[in-house]
Amino acid sequence: MMKLNYSHRSLGIYFNNNGEAEINVWAPLHNKAELFLVDKHKKLSLEKNELGFWTGVSDALQPQDLYKIILNDEKHLPDPASLSQPEGVHGSSQAIDTNDFTWTDADWQNLSLADYIIYELHTGTFTEEGTFSGIEKKLDHLIELGITAIELMPLAQFPGERNWGYDGVFPFAIQNSYGGIHEFQKLVNSCHEKGLAVIVDVVYNHLGPEGNYLSAFAPYFTGKYKTPWGSAINFDDEYSYGVRHYFIENVLMWFRDLHIDALRLDAVHAIKDFSATQILQEIRMHVDELMNETGRKHYLIVESDLNDPKFINPVSEGGFGMDAQWIDEFHHALRVTAGGDKMGYYSDFNGIEHLAKSYKDAYVYDGQYSAHRKKYFGIKANKNEGHQFIVFSQNHDQVGNRMLGDRSSELFSFELQKLLASSVILSPYLPMLFMGEEWSEQNRFQYFVSHTDAELAEAVRKGRKEEFAAFHEAGEAPDPMAVETFSNSKLQWHLIGLEPHATMLRFYKKLIHLRKVEPALKNLSRKNISVEFSMENNTLMLHRWQENNHILCFLNFSAKPVKTKFFSDKTGWQMLINSASPVWKGNYETPPSVKNINEILIAGESILIYKNSDI
Repeated sequence: MMKLNYSHRSLGIYFNNNGEAEINVWAPLHNKAELFLVDKHKKLSLEKNELGFWTGVSDALQPQDLYKIILNDEKHLPDPASLSQPEGVHGSSQAIDTNDFTWTDADWQNLSLADYIIYELHTGTFTEEGTFSGIEKKLDHLIELGITAIELMPLAQFPGERNWGYDGVFPFAIQNSYGGIHEFQKLVNSCHEKGLAVIVDVVYNHLGPEGNYLSAFAPYFTGKYKTPWGSAINFDDEYSYGVRHYFIENVLMWFRDLHIDALRLDAVHAIKDFSATQILQEIRMHVDELMNETGRKHYLIVESDLNDPKFINPVSEGGFGMDAQWIDEFHHALRVTAGGDKMGYYSDFNGIEHLAKSYKDAYVYDGQYSAHRKKYFGIKANKNEGHQFIVFSQNHDQVGNRMLGDRSSELFSFELQKLLASSVILSPYLPMLFMGEEWSEQNRFQYFVSHTDAELAEAVRKGRKEEFAAFHEAGEAPDPMAVETFSNSKLQWHLIGLEPHATMLRFYKKLIHLRKVEPALKNLSRKNISVEFSMENNTLMLHRWQENNHILCFLNFSAKPVKTKFFSDKTGWQMLINSASPVWKGNYETPPSVKNINEILIAGESILIYKNSDI
């Protein structure tokens, strides 16, 4: 394991206390490397050490200067560890001093992970401006909603100005069209001042195709493994030490230099690494060292579809040490329960039974045969607490990877949307909302890119068509390259003041408030939960408790009213929410309290929430 300096970056350009630029470029297979000052037409010589890192110190390079790296007197290339690409992925890099920004968040303490209520957003479509400044103007809305952590889809520099972010090619550079690194620092600082944690989505399983110059510098990729994006990132082949160093330094940059509270690592199941110390384990170790030095707390969250708790088990127990993971299977079971289609990977889910299992076990498949995968799949996660799992009814993938990008607001009734929200927010896991769902946003969130390579753009269009062949969807996917596909995906903030959107927003606020104030909902122990369900009626009863505080949630996913029975020795039950009440634009009222819950009528597509007040 390479030794790192936790006080500052050791790749790219770093300005030390003397105002000098410390330069470090990894190019082990090259015989000569220089830094070229674009505007000053000046070259700075670099010296090579035994591991292939070319270094130098100079006061000729100043903050905001444009520069490129020259390899072997031939190639003029942007810096792989560039912090800024103002001219885009093919242009010059820009020297940035991250210490130029004055932070005012010295007293900020990261929240307990169990207190995270996450809001996922895409910077370019969250506001009309499509910038970090635009997000900053909407922070009060998120705070009033009850959100405690925002999660930004990837920010690494990508081709053009429109992209989900998963085609990023400069992991250290923050997208220029969003406002760049200093505007981002300002946003993070504002979030901390208002009590919001910040999560950033990072991609360490692949890089985009356009503007990807890493291979010109070093063996960043290996032919040992294939991924959906081509050759795998080289985490365990020859010269992998420099690749691992590169991505570990990136993690540390987000936490140390940009004050990020958590990272969400995209699709870690696609990371190929058979090293004795797997790359996620090594990242965990270095983050722990950083936290020891700074006293700040940072979380590592992963997306994994392997249903294997080793990703979130401690390193001391042979795990990879990640703090939490997304649970797509909860989403899949919930969507099928609500009457969603059963094509593609949804075909593995039978609805209410699998939803009940996910409430109890997190993973639906933890050793059973999966017909979709055609194999036995998964392993139980009995030792992991609720705060290690993140659930949702929508996210960028599950909306944007639909052919038309249609949201729940288009697929499900108003009543079912309230039920979906309740299912997530009242779960014993960390809830995550996707931007706009809290007011039943009508605009679709579609897949968009802005590649400048015509052949690549056509390949993306073709790929989208092939992807949806498995789902047998009729019609044509929107053109990912079209500006309209991007602009039509922007949120419509004016809807907040109109009905029924205003009512939906009030409903979300009420649910989140209950989660925060009711001990039974706030406590995420997976032992304090029981679940009963009826396949025949498509209903589910969720019982959660903490000491004397008991919460009963009766969920009816069918269109008809259903009578259900629940026997309890407790008396005095107070109704907290009836989603079918006229106050929530429903048409069915229930008594505000009952002495005993023996038999209860649940309106179609609704939830009844009761609290035990017999203390």
